[in-house]
Amino acid sequence: MTLKRYVALATVLYAGMASFPLFAQSLITMTPRAASENFKPVEFAQTATSAPVALQAAAAPASQLSDQAAPADKTDQAISDLVLFKAPRKRLADLALKLRDIRYVRGGHEPATGFDCSGFVHYVFRQTFGLMLPYDAPGQFHDGKYVARNQMQTGDLVFFHEGKRISHVGIYLDDGHFIHSPRPGKRVRVDSLDSTYWAKRFAGAKRPDVLS
Repeated sequence: MTLKRYVALATVLYAGMASFPLFAQSLITMTPRAASENFKPVEFAQTATSAPVALQAAAAPASQLSDQAAPADKTDQAISDLVLFKAPRKRLADLALKLRDIRYVRGGHEPATGFDCSGFVHYVFRQTFGLMLPYDAPGQFHDGKYVARNQMQTGDLVFFHEGKRISHVGIYLDDGHFIHSPRPGKRVRVDSLDSTYWAKRFAGAKRPDVLS
C-alpha cells in the first residue's frame, strides 16, 4: 500500500472516531423520548369506578350528595325517613303518634277497627318489635320491670288504677306526657301525667324487656 493510501485511510478512521461521541450522545438523548412515545400507561380514571362506594361518596361534593340522597322536596321529615335504623324508642314513639285520632273500641287492637287502651299498646309493640304483649292492661302490668317515675323513658308503659285494680295503660312519650286510647267516645291522644285526673290514678310504670 502506498503512503498516499495510508494517509487517506488514517484520515477516514480519524473522522469516524471523532463523530462517534456525537452519534452516541444523540442515541442517549433520543431513546427516552422514543420510549415515552411508545409507552401508554393505564389511566387511573379507567379503574376509579372500582373504588368502594363509600369512598366515592366521601370524595363527592356535598351539594351533589344532597341531590342524590334527598327526595325532591328535601323536607326535614322526608330526609329523616331515609334513615334505615332509628333508635328503638324513637321508632315506637313515631308509630304511636301516627295512630292518633283512631277511635276507641272496646277490645279493639287494629287501626281498621279501633283500639282500646291495651289493644293500642299491644299493636304498637307488635308492629315495632314483633313483641306479643298480653291483650289486657293487668296482664301487661305484670310484664317487664318496674321503673321509678323520675327514670321513665320514651316507650315505657304507664298504668292507672281504679281502686286496687289496674284499669288503664298508655305509652310514655317524654316530658311528662303519654299517648293512649282513653275511653268510649274518645280517640287516641296525648295527655299529661300531671293532669288531676291521671295524677291521682297513676299506678306506676313498667319497662318491657325489649326496651331494657
